[in-house]
Amino acid sequence: MLAETICSAVSAAGLGIAAITAYRKRFLTATRIAAYSLVPIGLVLTGAVEWVFDLVFKPSTWIGVGLLGLAWLLFMTTRAVERRSGRREVQAAEQDAVAPQASAPSLGAGRTAAPAPKHQERQQGKQRAKQTDPAPADDFSDIEAILKKHGI
Repeated sequence: MLAETICSAVSAAGLGIAAITAYRKRFLTATRIAAYSLVPIGLVLTGAVEWVFDLVFKPSTWIGVGLLGLAWLLFMTTRAVERRSGRREVQAAEQDAVAPQASAPSLGAGRTAAPAPKHQERQQGKQRAKQTDPAPADDFSDIEAILKKHGI
């Protein structure tokens, strides 16, 4: 009941200000003020004020909000842990991809080499392709070509 009274008073005051603004021939501003002043009474008539009042002043509502917050916190914690453990698995897979190239004693006791994932096989293939290309030793022809291109 108190909320409805306050909203009605705010609407009446806003309409009064809109009337004064319209009297001063500022019709666009007066129309905006009138629109804003009709919002509180509209909220009262739709029942939204009662809903907000119940939301703010009921303890069971706040317990529900707290439980939703806790659920969100637990969800985000599990995602962070999952991401962190996922990084460790990728690092372990990278170490295993390097291990087959090492000698057997360097693998350690009880550790076997796991097959590399497909994306690592592609990367290793690219690295092998780069290694098979004849790399010019101390050849600055590519640098000379760039300098000539720029006219230097």
